[in-house]
Amino acid sequence: MAFENQLAENELEDALSRIRSISALVNEGQSLDDLTAEDAAALDEAICREIVQALDIEQADIDPMLYFATWAARGDYHRPVEVFTVNYDLLLETAFEKVGARYFDGFVGNLNARFQTELVERTKGANGDEIPSSFVRLWKVHGSINWVRKDGDIVRVGQEAEESAAAIYPSDRKYEESRRVPFLALQDRFRRALHEDETILIISGYGFGDQHLNEIIFEAATRCKRSEFIAFCYSEIPEKLAERAEKIPNIQAIGPHEAIIGGNRGEWETPRDETENGDLVWKDGKMALRDFRNLSKYLARNLSVETQRRSETMEEQLAEMLSETDEEGSFDESIEEDEISRFGESNV
Repeated sequence: MAFENQLAENELEDALSRIRSISALVNEGQSLDDLTAEDAAALDEAICREIVQALDIEQADIDPMLYFATWAARGDYHRPVEVFTVNYDLLLETAFEKVGARYFDGFVGNLNARFQTELVERTKGANGDEIPSSFVRLWKVHGSINWVRKDGDIVRVGQEAEESAAAIYPSDRKYEESRRVPFLALQDRFRRALHEDETILIISGYGFGDQHLNEIIFEAATRCKRSEFIAFCYSEIPEKLAERAEKIPNIQAIGPHEAIIGGNRGEWETPRDETENGDLVWKDGKMALRDFRNLSKYLARNLSVETQRRSETMEEQLAEMLSETDEEGSFDESIEEDEISRFGESNV
């Protein structure tokens, strides 16, 4: 009842913020909103447990995550795919394991895996070999429902935490809590990843409500002019994002009815012809890629097309090279070494 009273006048984040303020500020023997400090502290913990329990994935539609995991695991890029998420649930981990994707989330171990800050902070060529590039990096910047605090460390357990999960819950303390380990290390990783040359950041399902993350994104977009930042907004484009996208050309904000591209804001026009991706791009008079279900399927489908194209290209290169061999099977001397090198690179 006390929580319902708070929700009657506040959103979840504001309600939890007020409850935590009551717990911290109300003196012994006093109450506020019919809550003593002890009542508020107990209610705070109960709410956090309810948030975790509400993330049961048994009834969730996991198909979009399976498409996404397929793309992330099989994409062939110069740098490994890095996934940063503010979600607490285990959908991504479940999808990665179902498709057989190899991934690293900052923890080492099975039963009680401990967070390894030095591995999260490691960059290419630093302190020996890096984590294999074939591993997808999964960074849960706000924690997870299977993270717990144990003996002063953050530990990942094999199932949902029975006690309060180690996570940044929605309240006005988010920024303060984000400055603690391991969240600080994960944010630093996010910052470094965005400052890699010619990076592409695809944003989906994020409403730009976390200022500590907004600062990282907007700063990187300002400094790294050859990188691209593409934000798909399910609803209307958030004003915080719109203000920056209109000033920073390499931020693209994609909404259902309008977009901001290259600093120019305008409404979508209905496509004249159906594309090969059908209603994944445009549906019911709206840009459909703003929905993660369509975006994930689009990425997986185009990965297949790209893989087929690369395979055909390699076959053409091989046929061309074989046609230039002499009767004894040795390569003609006119074939330049860099041509062979390019063929080898395309086969990686």
